Amino acid sequence: MDISKVNKELADATPLEIIEWAVKQGSNPIVSTHFGPFEAVVLHTAVAAKKDITVVWADSGYNTRDTYVVAEKLIRSLELDVQVYTPKITAARWDNAFGGVPDVGEDRHVEFTENFKLEPFTRAMKEVAPDVWITGVRAEQTEFRKNMEVISQGADGVIKVAPFLHWKEADMQNYLNEHDLPNVQSYFDPTKGLSNRECGLHTQL
Repeated sequence: MDISKVNKELADATPLEIIEWAVKQGSNPIVSTHFGPFEAVVLHTAVAAKKDITVVWADSGYNTRDTYVVAEKLIRSLELDVQVYTPKITAARWDNAFGGVPDVGEDRHVEFTENFKLEPFTRAMKEVAPDVWITGVRAEQTEFRKNMEVISQGADGVIKVAPFLHWKEADMQNYLNEHDLPNVQSYFDPTKGLSNRECGLHTQL
């Protein structure tokens, strides 16, 4: 596939059109989610393009109550086919054995991120074995994402698709309002430390 050519062809496409293109490129597409802010937009659009698309959720076990409540609402209302992957060590065990979530820069932070984000998601990618991966990342979120393309080649040849890459937060909010979708107000990713910091998922996969 000529990635550069595809990106030019899809330059003016809507997120729905991009996802419709994406799901035709392989036999096993997935959309990943953390059920955080504005994820309802991504999921609503994905199932509009492919009703039975597999949803992969790497659940750290550290999510807020609000996140789990909204997740259950979306799973029911959108009839999502969710495959949940959890860490091999529980949050309770980690907290009691190692004293809780380490700050960025602490010795155990890299180990923590590996255990609670990277390993579960990497395991999901190996077991589900998608050929197309749809993600909700947006360029305005981090410095790294500013340089991403809508279509790219991920690990193991997976076609990585970021249909909302150029949408702003206001665009996401307008979509939520238009479709009356729930949104998480209280969200916590223990592996990032700061909202504009990469946890490593998109830099490695």
